[in-house]
Amino acid sequence: DGSVWTYRNPVRIEFGKGALSRLPQLVGGRSYVLITYPDPAFADLRKHVEALIGAPLQVVDDVAPNPDFERLTSQSARLSGPDRSPDIVLALGGGSVIDTAKVVAAAPGDFPAIRRFLETKEGADSFDPLPIVAVPTTAGTGSEVTCWGTVWDGSAGRKYSLELPRLYPEAAIVDPELMLNKPRALTVTTGLDALSHALESIWNRNANPISLSFAVHAAREILDILPALARDLANGELRARMARASLFAGLAFSNTRTAIAHAIFYPITLHHGVPHGVACSFTLPLVMRSVAGVGGLCEEGLNAVFDTTVSAGSQRLDAVLRELRVSTDPADHGVAPDEFIALIGSAFDAERGQNFVGTLDALKDQLPEACHAVPIR
Repeated sequence: DGSVWTYRNPVRIEFGKGALSRLPQLVGGRSYVLITYPDPAFADLRKHVEALIGAPLQVVDDVAPNPDFERLTSQSARLSGPDRSPDIVLALGGGSVIDTAKVVAAAPGDFPAIRRFLETKEGADSFDPLPIVAVPTTAGTGSEVTCWGTVWDGSAGRKYSLELPRLYPEAAIVDPELMLNKPRALTVTTGLDALSHALESIWNRNANPISLSFAVHAAREILDILPALARDLANGELRARMARASLFAGLAFSNTRTAIAHAIFYPITLHHGVPHGVACSFTLPLVMRSVAGVGGLCEEGLNAVFDTTVSAGSQRLDAVLRELRVSTDPADHGVAPDEFIALIGSAFDAERGQNFVGTLDALKDQLPEACHAVPIR
């Protein structure tokens, strides 16, 4: 058709029930730092990992949601000194663990260098990241197959994206058994995060036929699976399908990045404490309605996901969110109409917002009635 495009993802993927047993082959006897959560369940999982590959050189097991400058400073400092430097970084956990692992890997023991880079965008060539092996324990972020991580400066109220081409993990082990019996709230929020990645990579200026194929498969699966999984958390087959769908969403947006829904969500999580997956998904029907008629890969992809028009598909998306008990009304998430309008206006100027194929006017036309009287600046 004359179009020119590129797709690249260098991560080796080991997928399937029991895939964690392949860890010794991937680590290959190298020394490692283990990045994980402090929860008791992860203490048991750590013992299993150590039985497979031996004890870590260092452990960072105080990871919290939304990795922040302050905590990352102390975590990274634990790797300062030649006797503390591992050969690789092993991330065992969800998106926050993998994001933390990327920070630690980028400049072991030197978070101030990372902070300078995030704040100035200068000095990318000075980093020589350690290899990362990522073992996700939730089906959501797709961070195991991307080269960036989200970093927060809570004191300044800012969010940054650490992005270096060499931060793609060397390998990802996606083992659905590690995701069994996760609580409903975590299952839903992480699943919605994956859905937003899939849809955001469809209404995206950087979309290409390969990313679209991954995104369409992921979105169709998640819309079908997630409500059923929320009712049947111990269902191994649904967990495996969800793990694969999340992985495919990651493979899609690893090449497109996210778009307008993510640009809107960051301040909502920061200022209102709305979980990441909810904050970046409750606007999806609104955004979807605004791209009706744009044509191209966007319309082709959305039609393939929903087997109907974009307008009718957005109604199904609304229904799925309602079934998952996620309101699409900003007010239900603590966001007043004037704040929501301001967020939308600023989102179009943000880096992720500029990936969006739609327009501000089209999105404004789809806003809730309560927002119509508020001007977008």
